[in-house]
Amino acid sequence: MENIRVLPEKCAGCELCVSACPFGAISMVEALAVIDASCNLCGACVDACAFAAIELSRPQARMAEPERTGGVWVFVEHRGGQVAGVVYELLGEGARLASQLGEELGAVLLGDRVEGLAGELIAHGAQVVYVASAPPLAELRDEPYTAVLAALTRQYRPSILLFGATAGGRSLAPRLAGRLRTGLTADCTGLAIDPETRLLVQTRPAFGGNVMARILCAQHRPQMATVRPRVMQRAERVAGRAGRLVEVPVREEDLGARTTVVELVPELAQTVNLEEADVIVAGGRGLQDPKNFRLIGELAQVLGGAVAASRAAVDAGWIPYKHQVGQTGKTVAPKVYIAVGISGAIQHLAGMQSSDVIVAINKNPDAPIFKVATYGLLGDLFEIVPELTLACKKVLAG
Repeated sequence: MENIRVLPEKCAGCELCVSACPFGAISMVEALAVIDASCNLCGACVDACAFAAIELSRPQARMAEPERTGGVWVFVEHRGGQVAGVVYELLGEGARLASQLGEELGAVLLGDRVEGLAGELIAHGAQVVYVASAPPLAELRDEPYTAVLAALTRQYRPSILLFGATAGGRSLAPRLAGRLRTGLTADCTGLAIDPETRLLVQTRPAFGGNVMARILCAQHRPQMATVRPRVMQRAERVAGRAGRLVEVPVREEDLGARTTVVELVPELAQTVNLEEADVIVAGGRGLQDPKNFRLIGELAQVLGGAVAASRAAVDAGWIPYKHQVGQTGKTVAPKVYIAVGISGAIQHLAGMQSSDVIVAINKNPDAPIFKVATYGLLGDLFEIVPELTLACKKVLAG
């Protein structure tokens, strides 16, 4: 390989490098170490070699120029004329970051004849809305959106660019980061400005939610992050707020794509999106058996809410991952969150403790969930939940 080589005159054939390589990229051929293309230049073999027989030179990354940058931008995801809820949350957080930096808060709106959405974005805090309008941009497709966003970013050079950690945002943001040769932190749960360096401090769970990593992008611009929905506080709407609209010309060569949107099919399942639900009923390992999730479903149906679960219940195979709440699942902030048979591990609490009202049902008086609960019901959930469901039915029936 170009950046790492074995010095035949020094190699003793001791095989220390073979056992040290975590990727199995080294083999012995006629008592000489040979490194194959699966090597990722981690340097473990260099440290292990007692004879200095391996030379490593890591390639130098090309740094994007951070000079002449300014502005905090929020990518506006929308569908069917409706702006995604996470956009208003990002505008609220973006306004705070822009204020600390003394920069302008911008919203980037791509689509076809979507100028009518700009007013709501300005009312929610955007000082400037960049609009790129063309029929091929009517639906979010990665190729044209990446090309148009890259051209726009190179022209105006924002310092920060934020996306919602939605299916669309998670697909588009890394493509754009690769095109711009900058960094990207995914699934952030916290953003802040370092007062000394003025860098964006991006916080996200790591190692299965057991560690909270703080990530900086010191050399590249823009600093990019995707942010989980329902983590940040939604921007306040102020009617009559001043702002300006910038119409961005779109080049024909940026609109090419290898995919075509044939049809949009609405989801048929009669379920409530966890991230948008006002009421959530969640179950954990205290339910003892997957069939007992029917208790959760019945209560959620009466309240017009959504069914959620702890990681333990999902890992046990009791319910699909899309219902998981926590650092490694979805972050939610409903008006009412009812935790049934959930002890309250720190990973789960981080995903729901911003709820307005938390009701905990557990037979363990020392369960951590009670420390964050607005109301705690101590007892057998198999007795409490059916009674609670019945009582809710009576109240809602008038």
